[in-house]
Amino acid sequence: MNIEIKDVLLNGSTVDIALRDGKIASISPAVGTAQQVLLPLPIDPHVHLDKTFTANRCKPEKPGLFGAIEAMAKDALTWNEIDLRERIGQALAEAYRNGMSAMRSHVDWAQEEAPLAWSVLGEMAQDWRGKVDIQRSSLTPLNMLGDVEFGAAIASRVYRDREVMGCFVYRNENVDALLEQVFTYASRYELMLDFHVDEGLEPEATAFDRIVELTRHFRMSGRVLCGHACSLSIRPEGEVSRIISKAAESGIALTILPTTNLWLQDNQKGVTPRLRGLAPMHELRAAGVPVLLGADNVSDPFFSMGTYDALDVLRNASVAAHLVPADWLDSITTNPAKAMGLDKNEIRIGCSADFILIKGCSWDEALRNPKVQRQVFRAGCTESIGKAAA
Repeated sequence: MNIEIKDVLLNGSTVDIALRDGKIASISPAVGTAQQVLLPLPIDPHVHLDKTFTANRCKPEKPGLFGAIEAMAKDALTWNEIDLRERIGQALAEAYRNGMSAMRSHVDWAQEEAPLAWSVLGEMAQDWRGKVDIQRSSLTPLNMLGDVEFGAAIASRVYRDREVMGCFVYRNENVDALLEQVFTYASRYELMLDFHVDEGLEPEATAFDRIVELTRHFRMSGRVLCGHACSLSIRPEGEVSRIISKAAESGIALTILPTTNLWLQDNQKGVTPRLRGLAPMHELRAAGVPVLLGADNVSDPFFSMGTYDALDVLRNASVAAHLVPADWLDSITTNPAKAMGLDKNEIRIGCSADFILIKGCSWDEALRNPKVQRQVFRAGCTESIGKAAA
């Protein structure tokens, strides 16, 4: 089947694109004004599919991160295979409709053996292969993962499953030694690492600095991804500049989670938040640190709203961090692909016609209205969200 798409904004230029037999056959300059924008199918590097869609039954008793953690821990006691499959299936269906091509999901893992959610998600990943590719990342408290025997068992299982090892790090005692043990496991098994780190607003939360040092020491450039690093938003400016420079040299990447961080940080009942907890995105990018964007929590105690839609995440981040959307498209496409070790979804002649087409003469116009006309193309076949856009 042949398809001609006229007046498309691609990489700042207006082009016409021809599709043939599911591939991009040609990209040629266009004379007219752009009528729609084009984005490779996006990738979300940080979600929690085990927790998703529990918000209505699981209400935190107190605001903020640790209130959500307590509420989630109680709800997790009720999880079973049917519950997990229903909630995860709903999430993946939504992500697929919105054009997502791949996701990395963190899975809570606070015991030596693999949790039920790890196994269920692994089975569902096989079912969804070729639609939405799923990476699993274990999520274990640092004091557990850094334990010699406990951590070794998790690292061994993650290695056998060819997945990613991760942990939650926040002002732990003996943090340097525990993190070094985690990196030792990762080096031994050649694992990628993914950290929830410094997810709070205390300037004493500086584990990100140590992760940067260990990434360089263990020569793990390109294999370490951090999420959150909220404390960078309130630490002394000179101190933050120095660690950002070292992060760029180490080859580490950082995921910003705008909706969840905006909701949880400085969250006090009856008080308007002053501190928003977003790591310094502009400064990180300017220094050469790859910045990624993720949905994080969707409809759970950590954030009761949200969607599995990378464009919605970009829209929220643009408002929160004063981004020019067109300049940050790589934060939901190429940067996550590289950080996750995946092939890039590229828009070039000969590649599969996999992209999202959105009505609008610019990215500002395309993101202005969440209900704007949109089409998802996979191998040249289209699925509309709203009215037809091509």
